[in-house]
Amino acid sequence: MGLFFTYMLAGLAIAMPVGAITIEMTKQGLKNGFIHGWAVGLGGMTIDLLLIAALYLGLASFLAIPYVQIPMWIIGAVFLIFVGYDSIRNADKDITLAGEKPTKSFFASYRNGVLVAISPGNLVFWISVFGAVLSDSYDITQPSTFLMIGTGILTGILLHDIGLLTIVSITRKVMSQTMIKWVSIVAGIILLGFASYFVYEFIDAIKGII
Repeated sequence: MGLFFTYMLAGLAIAMPVGAITIEMTKQGLKNGFIHGWAVGLGGMTIDLLLIAALYLGLASFLAIPYVQIPMWIIGAVFLIFVGYDSIRNADKDITLAGEKPTKSFFASYRNGVLVAISPGNLVFWISVFGAVLSDSYDITQPSTFLMIGTGILTGILLHDIGLLTIVSITRKVMSQTMIKWVSIVAGIILLGFASYFVYEFIDAIKGII
């Protein structure tokens, strides 16, 4: 049980830094409430779960190959450009104030979470930082140890998401529609900034192999 709590804290630490997923969660939480913000987080956790499964199956070495990682930069940039542009273009749409029923579907928010999570930063992090830890923890005679570590990490991320969205839900009650609109625009600009960084890394990686 101690192993579970250790990696739960590790998962909480993973989720603390402000990244693209946090930005999108906050935006959706303000525009459409706790459930939609959480849908984004669940989308991100779906990718995290798939990555843990990939590491469990021994695919970390394949994902660590430079020629496999390079396309991730441009793919991640395309997804973030899509989500960032949509955030700015529809900044004044689908806004529901506290007490109103959201018009945006749960699946649309979940999809955004998945798209944002499929980014080089997220993939490389799992491979480089936790790949070795998770791989070393796998014992063919005791697969439950690996499962406990992976579950602990995902639980930590989930606790972070719930805590963040609780704060967002409280803040949302005192925000006007105009304020939420501008938060959405700023969030979109930040996501486009992440996309620009990914494009830069893609070009830099291409130069390194030419």
